[in-house]
This record gives sequence, C-alpha cells and structure tokens, in this order.
Amino acid sequence: MPLSLSPAEARKLVLNSQRVLKVERKGRAIDATMSAVNHLGYIQIDTISVVMRAHHHTLWVRNPRYRLEHLDRLLAERKIFEYWSHAAAYLPMADYRYSLPRMQLEKEGKGHWHLKDRKLMRAILKRIRDEGPLCARDFEDTGGKRAVWERKPAKYALEQLFMEGAVMTTARRGFQKVYDLTERVLPDHVNKCCPDKEENARFLVQRFINAHGLGRFAEIAHLRQGFRADIAGAIENMLATDELQEVKSCGEIWLTSRQAMQALEQNLSKATVRIISPFDNFIILRNRIQKLFNFDYQIECYVPERKRKFGYFSLPVVWQGKLVARIDSKAHRKESVFEIKHLAIEKSLTEKEKFLTTLAKEIWRFAEFNLCRSVSIKRVTVNAKQFVELKKLLTNLTSHTASD
Repeated sequence: MPLSLSPAEARKLVLNSQRVLKVERKGRAIDATMSAVNHLGYIQIDTISVVMRAHHHTLWVRNPRYRLEHLDRLLAERKIFEYWSHAAAYLPMADYRYSLPRMQLEKEGKGHWHLKDRKLMRAILKRIRDEGPLCARDFEDTGGKRAVWERKPAKYALEQLFMEGAVMTTARRGFQKVYDLTERVLPDHVNKCCPDKEENARFLVQRFINAHGLGRFAEIAHLRQGFRADIAGAIENMLATDELQEVKSCGEIWLTSRQAMQALEQNLSKATVRIISPFDNFIILRNRIQKLFNFDYQIECYVPERKRKFGYFSLPVVWQGKLVARIDSKAHRKESVFEIKHLAIEKSLTEKEKFLTTLAKEIWRFAEFNLCRSVSIKRVTVNAKQFVELKKLLTNLTSHTASD
C-alpha cells in the first residue's frame, strides 16, 4: 500500500522541494543564484517584460540578493548554458551531457520545428568560424534582388544549429543571443560523453523528483517527445529497486523518493508571502497545481482581452503553504511606478487582514526589484474594504522599510 500524505503535507513537500519559501543568505549572492539553478535544474527564459522577465523573477524568489547581472556572469564564466528543457532555459553546465540525446534527435529530424536549410546552415557556420561570435541581426538582407542573407531564414538556421549543438550562446547583447561554435564555448573539463537511453531517462526522473518532491509520469515526461518510453521504463525499474516510492495524496498516486521526502522534515515558513512568475518551475505545470493546491491557474496574456478574468499577466501568490491570490501588475519603469491593475483574492482565504499586511510589504519589495519607487493600485477583489485597506497599507509603507 502506498504511503498516504495529507494535502497539507503534499503541499509542504512541494514548496520545500522547490525552495519557494526558503532563501539562501550565506556566502556570495551569485553563489546562491548558482545553487538555485543547480537545484531546480533549469530556469525558463521568457521575453515578456511587463514585470521583470521570468528568468530573473524565478531566481529572485529564491535568492533575495539576486542581481540582474548574475545570469550574464554565470554564462560568461561557463557555469551555465542555454538550451532546451521543456522550453528555452538556462541549465547547469555540469548537466551538459544530458542535452546530447536531444541534440541527436534534432540532427535526425525528430525534434524541433524549424525548417532545415543545410546550405544556409553551412554558410552560417563558416561565417561564425571565420568572423567570431555573431547574432541574428548580423545576417541582414543586403537589399539586392536576391538577398545573400535574409534575417528570418538565417535566424531559423541559427536556431537549428543551436538545437543540434553545433553552436552555443556565448553571451547576450540586450536580449539578443550571440552564437559561437560549440567547440569554442564548451569548457574542456565538461563531460561530453552522451548518456545511453537508460542513464538519460533516470537522470530526467531523478532531476524532477529532487526538484519537485512529488511527480507523475505525465509531468516528468512533459514535452519530452522521443523520450517518453525511456522515462516510463526508468520509472518501472526505479520502483522495482526502491529508488522511487509511491505515495497517495489528493486522490492521486505520486512518485517520490526517500531523499525527496526529507523535505517534509524542514519547517515551512507560513508567514512568508511570495509573488510567483507564471513561468516559475513551481507553477508551470498547471494541472499539477490544480490537483495539489486546488488553484485553477491560467496565464491570460494569450487569451483575448474580453475573455480575461484576472488580467494580462496575473502572478500567483503563495502564503501559509497555499496559493491564495493573483496579482495582475505592470512595471512602468520610466515613471518608476509599479501598478497593480487587479489583485484577486481567493474566496477560501480566511485571514484576509493579516494577509494584506504581509502582502503589502512584499509588493514593495517586488516593486523595488522591478526598479520602481512607488506603487499604485487600481482594483482589488473580493470587497471594497480590502481595497481601501491595502491602499492605506501601501501608502504608509516606504520602499526602505519594506526591504530585506
């Protein structure tokens, strides 16, 4: 019989495993950032910038000393690299070899969606080899009758070379990727031996369970086309050898491990509020969050405006081990104003006044992270009293008193 966990225990296991409420204050700030990348396994990169981009936001949640230059420094120091997890991501350089099976699938035409123009790809590789690192805008249309370089086809070719492992991102200029030959980017000490199917699948399973505490096959294999059968086989073998255990919670059977279950022994900070990115590792699998936290979450930037319920880019809020609210906000950086367009509080939340007091301080901290020095608020649900109360709290606070 599988061990049973209460819903509260399951949520505690997940939150502690994801380090959503745990902050690392020892040592150098950049080392705490690297520790978060190593533990989570990947940090999703996203372009939306109404608030601080997701890759910065995800790391700031786990490291209050995080600085925007950390990722660029770690990339330059070759401690992280860019590749594909379930989406574009920063990954630990120590895990590089586990990207090789995906690169092989790309070479075989079984992976990514980009069209392959081998002639153009060879020409691009030659330019990079001869001229050094280049980005997509270096391949401009010449304006002639038949362009030698057209940016869009060249961009596709660059990305295909990137997915196949022929080039890597050596840096970013603004938000533009700068590509160089893999042989010139990859440190000599990095293991370049491609794992076999079993080793790779075991790695994917262990990575997920260590970072999330609990998981199901569908979550571990999410967007892992070409590896699903291998993952299923690894799970079966790891259950047989007791490397994995099954637990029952929230009406489902989950996979975990003895090591992952140790997170239940850690205290869960119920007094801490965290504002989460929609692309945070913790929240990215929406069905999982619905099942474990009874929180029906959808990012609405892809939803027509007339159909939006909570706002363009609503951010989930964690408090007392639960998901209790959503904040649709925008950082007006030129004006230095952090605007709360809509704060929606879950009806199940009971201690609303206590929550609002704590949330107000976290909003100020988040505003500072978003390079803003004032906060405005437009709308709060559930009632008018809460709107007035939060507005008063925000007015009375200053960024100085709200900072860690």
